[in-house]
Amino acid sequence: MKISADFSQRVVVHSDSLEWVESPMLGVHRKPLDRVGGEVARATTIVRYAPGSEFSPHVHTGGEEFIVLDGVFQDEHGSFPAGAYIRNPPQSKHQPSSDVGCIMLVKLWQFEPSDRTHVRLQTNFMGSVQHAVFKGVHITPLYKDAIEEVSLLNFEPETAITLDVKNGAELFVLSGSLDEQNDTLIKHSWLRVPVNGEIKAKAGIKGAKVWLKTGHLIDVENQIMRVEHA
Repeated sequence: MKISADFSQRVVVHSDSLEWVESPMLGVHRKPLDRVGGEVARATTIVRYAPGSEFSPHVHTGGEEFIVLDGVFQDEHGSFPAGAYIRNPPQSKHQPSSDVGCIMLVKLWQFEPSDRTHVRLQTNFMGSVQHAVFKGVHITPLYKDAIEEVSLLNFEPETAITLDVKNGAELFVLSGSLDEQNDTLIKHSWLRVPVNGEIKAKAGIKGAKVWLKTGHLIDVENQIMRVEHA
């Protein structure tokens, strides 16, 4: 399966307009944003757990990264409500479930194979600092290594930024709105910018809160190759 699989192109998806697709597990539905592969895939997906649903225990051979958008996600490591940011590195395992239901942005097979760093953060209780370059933008760092950087950006109303993203980027709107090029990104809109691209954005009249990931798209060919050999 290939969805938004040309990584040389800028892609915008307004995920709230997509239909839910059943997964192999009862009560778990998905909205694919990009995907290369079958049930084992390099993928970026909105995932919904119905109340009381669960996935069978499994190993994340290629790693899993997610942020909880609504409800409460659970596994043997704890309960993670809306705002939780989790990185389960390659070879980690768990049995996910949700007693009350949840919705998450999930990314699979987008780690370096040697990464063994677990991250479990509750972003709703984390502080932020003024962006070093852009006035009216506050940043909450979530993760950084030699390849990628993940953060939350909080925009005051009508604040503008321009970012050169030489190794590509993804942006997901958590609240508010953002104008980027000729698109208006609203809550749960997703933007992927290719290598050597640029993000030129301005927040709407109510500001915006976005999840931003940069750097990882430089390695996308290797990520896909690892899936094909899994």
